[in-house]
Amino acid sequence: MRVLIADDHQMFRQGLRLLLESQPDIDIVAEASDGRSAAQLAAQHAPDLVVMDVSMPDLNGIDATRQIIAHAPPGKAPKIIALSAYSDAHYAEQMLAAGASGYVLKHSTFPEMMEALAAVTAGKTYLSPTLPNVKPGATGGSTEGSGKLSPREREILQLLAEGKAMKEIASVLGVSIKTVETHRRTMMSKLGLYSVAELTKYAIREGVTSLEMRAK
Repeated sequence: MRVLIADDHQMFRQGLRLLLESQPDIDIVAEASDGRSAAQLAAQHAPDLVVMDVSMPDLNGIDATRQIIAHAPPGKAPKIIALSAYSDAHYAEQMLAAGASGYVLKHSTFPEMMEALAAVTAGKTYLSPTLPNVKPGATGGSTEGSGKLSPREREILQLLAEGKAMKEIASVLGVSIKTVETHRRTMMSKLGLYSVAELTKYAIREGVTSLEMRAK
């Protein structure tokens, strides 16, 4: 099984790699430290499975999962297991809605990770037993409008909330500054928010980014 690991904590990522590589039928094809790299590496290496951290800089695991699923050839999308420190059902529902097949908490044991891997490769959904009231069919969006944002708007929202300047965002996304400004105005109108500070609070509340990512 060809596996891609995406996690922004290098020590955790390397430790998980060592554990997975100890299994005779697993080959780690790539590692990513952010969601954007994960999506690019998934397209490049076509892994069978992606172990995806939910909270990462530049592009979070939820939106990276959406991109990987959307850009994979028909019938060739990898299985995705979310790996997260968040036991909030909201995050799990967002990952499932994005296309993940499993959600494992970071404090879980390695045997549980292997159980999740076996389940998702068999076409099942795996959720850590300690997750509260997760509804696999839920959209994962709040009633305040997160579902109104397009994938590109969510990307820009995260980059803005993490303190990136308009010029930096335009460079990362390969678009003009004017395009970024247009998306920002559209987001503000959709959400009824009228400052970057308000957008930042919203992004953190909705799990698009975190205080930890903001600090970086």
